[in-house]
Amino acid sequence: MAQIQTQIPVTVLTGYLGSGKTTLLNRILTEDHGKRYAVIVNEFGEIGIDNDLIVESDEEIYEMNNGCICCTVRGDLIRTVEGLMRRPGRFDAILVETTGLADPAPVAQTFFMDDDVRSKTKLDAVVALVDAKHLPLRLKDSKEAEDQIAFADVVVLNKTDLVTEDELRDVEAAVRAINPAAKIHKTERSGVALNEVLDRGAFDLSRALDNDPHFLDAHDHDHDHECGPDCDHDHGHHHHHGVSPIHDVGVTSISLRGGEMDPKKFFPWLEKTTQMDGPNILRLKGIIALKDDPDRYVVQGVHMILEGDHQRAWKDDEQHESRLVFIGRELDGERLKRTFEACQA
Repeated sequence: MAQIQTQIPVTVLTGYLGSGKTTLLNRILTEDHGKRYAVIVNEFGEIGIDNDLIVESDEEIYEMNNGCICCTVRGDLIRTVEGLMRRPGRFDAILVETTGLADPAPVAQTFFMDDDVRSKTKLDAVVALVDAKHLPLRLKDSKEAEDQIAFADVVVLNKTDLVTEDELRDVEAAVRAINPAAKIHKTERSGVALNEVLDRGAFDLSRALDNDPHFLDAHDHDHDHECGPDCDHDHGHHHHHGVSPIHDVGVTSISLRGGEMDPKKFFPWLEKTTQMDGPNILRLKGIIALKDDPDRYVVQGVHMILEGDHQRAWKDDEQHESRLVFIGRELDGERLKRTFEACQA
């Protein structure tokens, strides 16, 4: 009987030089965590693994004595992944490290686009490591630092021991202002539990919400203290301008809410919107109530690539509400809100 081919989860790790990526990768490659990870790095030398820990190497792939393997991106990420996949049953998950400056989008898109890779792997989460002390400076002089946060499903706010409580609060507010939907872990010396970073299922639409029931609630938190249940504030369109003292660059998030959607209007609208605003949309995530459909429909995307799926049935006590969050640059919030609402059944 043929063995069932399960897809291997892939985590994309981003973060600036000095944010603690190497420390985290070293932990994965050397700690006794009982899992077997394949780590794809940009430059093996950067990690500086102690040779005593390497069991065998065939130039391309180094095997560590904790069962993990490490290799470098040679030429093309797809070829590197395919090379790894020729060692079936050897590891539980793949971690791809992007260079400090790299935009994680093309890496994430690789795992959406290539059919062969897609049949064997699945994008699990984009994780951004952030240096709490240097983030304010990075956000002032770099679009990439902002993009890395905007793309992330999980943000590891590292080196918290180097900042004061007030500074940490400001940095956290800056991260939230850019990306209200990411899960934030505060750490020092990259000391995050590996299961908080790996195998999150953040991209697996059916699991994303089970792991993180507040998947789309983050944008309401700043209203909670002042709004009662009868609140008629316009939550549908909530910009994060001026929330953070250290973040005044271009990425904003726009949160849309509505009732049940007419699928004949909603899907063409989403298609058109992502084609039109694609380069400016870094991420989008949503839970959609479709008319005459007993199931919640979950959608998410990176730039112009969209993925959607029925997730589970609406529970009896759940309001059939549609929620969609766009994270991006120069988005026309008024237009998005107006056209989104026009898709209601």
